[in-house]
Amino acid sequence: MDQIGADAIDALLPQTQCTRCGYDGCRPYAQAIAGGTAEINQCPPGGQATIQALAQLLGRPALPLNPANGAEAPPAIASIDEQRCIGCFKCVAACPVDAIVGARHFMHTVIAAECSGCELCVAPCPVDCIALLPRPAELPAPAALAGFWRGRHAARQQRLRRQAQARAAARQARPPSLPEQAQAFDIAAALARARARRPASPGRQ
Repeated sequence: MDQIGADAIDALLPQTQCTRCGYDGCRPYAQAIAGGTAEINQCPPGGQATIQALAQLLGRPALPLNPANGAEAPPAIASIDEQRCIGCFKCVAACPVDAIVGARHFMHTVIAAECSGCELCVAPCPVDCIALLPRPAELPAPAALAGFWRGRHAARQQRLRRQAQARAAARQARPPSLPEQAQAFDIAAALARARARRPASPGRQ
């Protein structure tokens, strides 16, 4: 993979981190384009303007947006009906740019100026209290926030990796539970029985 190519491609993507391209964020999509495993027309938030920019960068013909990845639409932001929010935390966990704040069992809210409009928080909500609204004109334009969203997403990915590593280390450090000890004993006993039934090899008494 051409890393410099991936950097240049990533710089042209909108950084909404919506995954509608079929990849887990804009950076993996850029790497797939650079590696020749993805087309340049899989980004609905970027739309035709991003396709044209990628085509010019890579010297490829511009393609129409692939409808399998979705349709181009005006910029939007998520909004939570706070009266209906049950504090389940699923939207917070789903947001790729950490634009939703709240604690478990408490009301959540979207930081409108930081929301990329990715839609990933909508589906997990069990009470359907999240809607996408047109992005207000007074908010910064999405193009002005691309670098901010890129940094937020990268920081979130690093945090999730650290948390996963900490959980794995905690599992390894804790002593085995009684059920685990019993299971290990059963396995050892079964292996001993199997060895006892095994016929002796020639020359062994």
